[in-house]
Amino acid sequence: MKITTFFRKKPFIIAGPCSAESESQVLAIAHQIKNDTDVFRAGLWKPRTSPSSFEGVGDIGLKWLQKVRLELGLKVATEVATPKHVESCLKAEIDMLWIGARTTVNPFYMQEIAQALKGVDMPVFVKNPIHPELGLWIGALERLNNVGVTQLAAIHRGFY
Repeated sequence: MKITTFFRKKPFIIAGPCSAESESQVLAIAHQIKNDTDVFRAGLWKPRTSPSSFEGVGDIGLKWLQKVRLELGLKVATEVATPKHVESCLKAEIDMLWIGARTTVNPFYMQEIAQALKGVDMPVFVKNPIHPELGLWIGALERLNNVGVTQLAAIHRGFY
């Protein structure tokens, strides 16, 4: 899928819950927004500062996203932070990935994720670091591009 056809419609709407909490929640939201959304997104792995905070449902949520795709015909996306997340998403045929601000700041994580995506040219969004460090953001994009990921988008979510 080439980026020119994937993002043909403007505005291109990506919507869904920040955090997928249950299958019923994911499906209810997907049904509510299906007519106004190009890609359904839901966070399955949620990096948190405190280990006692909800850190997402993990792999089980991939089945929920597959169900959204099957039932509603929407493309689906989620955030990845490790090579294992990437492998799980590729196996589940997730259409689009994004890399969060906390992951973008670590060149070692970014290189590992890039290696997991080597040979796979799919849309990948990369959020900027929370602190204004343009070099880390560009470096993250370069690492992905260096392994053949060309469908890249830089997502600016704001700075502290």
